[in-house]
Amino acid sequence: MTALAARRMAAITIKESLQILRDPSSILIGFILPVFLTLLSGYSTNLDLTDLSIGLALEDGSPEARSLAAAFTATTSFSVHAGRDRREFLDDMAMGRIRGLVVIPQTFGRDLSRMDAADAKSADVPFQVIADGSEPNTATFLQNYAQGVWLSWMEIRAGQNGTPFTQLVEVVPRTWFNQELLSLNSLLPGGMAINLTLIGALLTALVVAREWERGTMEALLATPIGPLELLAGKLIPYFVLGLAALCICLLLTLAVFHVPYRGSAFALVAVSSVFLISALALGLFISTAAKNQFVASQIAILSAFLPAYFLSGYVFEPSGMPWPVRLLTHVIAAKYYVSCLKTLFLAGDAWPLLWPNIGGMAAIAAVLLALTLAKTRRRIA
Repeated sequence: MTALAARRMAAITIKESLQILRDPSSILIGFILPVFLTLLSGYSTNLDLTDLSIGLALEDGSPEARSLAAAFTATTSFSVHAGRDRREFLDDMAMGRIRGLVVIPQTFGRDLSRMDAADAKSADVPFQVIADGSEPNTATFLQNYAQGVWLSWMEIRAGQNGTPFTQLVEVVPRTWFNQELLSLNSLLPGGMAINLTLIGALLTALVVAREWERGTMEALLATPIGPLELLAGKLIPYFVLGLAALCICLLLTLAVFHVPYRGSAFALVAVSSVFLISALALGLFISTAAKNQFVASQIAILSAFLPAYFLSGYVFEPSGMPWPVRLLTHVIAAKYYVSCLKTLFLAGDAWPLLWPNIGGMAAIAAVLLALTLAKTRRRIA
């Protein structure tokens, strides 16, 4: 690059930076939107259940039944509404006021005595758990939590009776990378990728379209500036603004939601820089193709945010999708960035995992920049 070309690019960069400072929409997207999206993601995408509203039909009055009912009431996972008959809760289940029903039948104490007499210390469950299948994940959690309460109660009861509690098969779980099994530790890093996808695409999707609407693009095209200098001059200020948005998202994730970060700052900046270039390049391509800010913003949401949300692995695992959709996920830059962020937050600087994802994002960014450059060159010509 010649000194004259560098001066022209610097002039465009300074012009675009001043325009950012004078444009409330850029400040809103760069500084306010990251705060809103991060807080929304953190408070709305928590898959950990607490105070799950359930009904408890205590149809048996034996001491054992009352003890098990007390165990369900004591756990923080459930908000228990007690009753004497399962029929009392049918309307509540139908109306969604409770998400499940635990029934301790009239034969509970007798069946438990038979188990003791037969020395059957397995985890055969002499009570019923009815879950609302309209929410499959919640139903699965309810059944697992109820099973956990039952096993804990049986172990305590066996200790009180002086007999060891054994199961036919004992599973000792071990969890790597997210030992607390908190969904926020996995979801919020992915949420940062979705937020930066939308922010990056929106920031640059309005750039060239705004120039066409205001009539200043014709003035730029009349100058000796080349297409590469024009795009670089517009990209650099928004890249810096995107890094500032990243810092805001990261600060809120660490300080407000206390998500642990195990990677290095260098690795985070490296992978985020490559991703931001791809997100900003997508926005530039959209803004170059559309001459209207409203149209450009709508296309940015449809082509950047929605594919990133559904196809990046942020919530839905790509391995469970049909193979044509799985192929489509490979052209979504957010897919690689979500993988990088989860690796950095949960495992650390695992470069053998980061490099392929960095390569994928770099390839997508190169293609988008080449398409934008080709389209801009045709317009200047």
